[in-house]
This record gives sequence, structure tokens and C-alpha cells, in this order.
Amino acid sequence: MANIKSAEKRIRTTKKRTELNKSRKSEIKTYIKKFDLAIDNGNIDEAKELLKIIDRKLKRATHKNVIHKNAAARRVSVLSKRLNNKINEAV
Repeated sequence: MANIKSAEKRIRTTKKRTELNKSRKSEIKTYIKKFDLAIDNGNIDEAKELLKIIDRKLKRATHKNVIHKNAAARRVSVLSKRLNNKINEAV
């Protein structure tokens, strides 16, 4: 355990930030699961709305240094491709 006051504060701060980051990541994963379910069920309109929300959440997480910007861009790209493929199948 830390003896120095500043080190003790860093430990407390790190715990708080870790909980917040876990919460943000979990929320994004939940929205991605909802997106996958919407795609599987053929709800294209719902999937489009969820993709907008996911994009916004990922950009926010990137800005807060929760995830890397390239990882966020890759996830949005993969989800967009899935949506576009589903739309093209429907047509």
C-alpha cells in the first residue's frame, strides 16, 4: 500500500476512472449487441438509429481516451459494412 499522500490519491483517482471507463465500454458493447439483434431480425431502420448512437458513443469514448481512435473507426466501419450488406440483400 502507498505511504505517500499523492500516491494514495492517485490510487483513488485510478479506481474512479477505471469504473467510469468500464461503464462506457459496457454501454457501447450493449448498443452493439442491440445493433446485431436488429440486423439479424431485419430491422434496418432501428439498426440505422443504433449505428448513429454507437458512432456518437465511440467518438465520445475516443475523446475521453477510453479507446483508441483507430479502434473506434474500425468498429464503426465494420458495423456500417454489415448494415450496408443487409440493405443490399433486402433490395
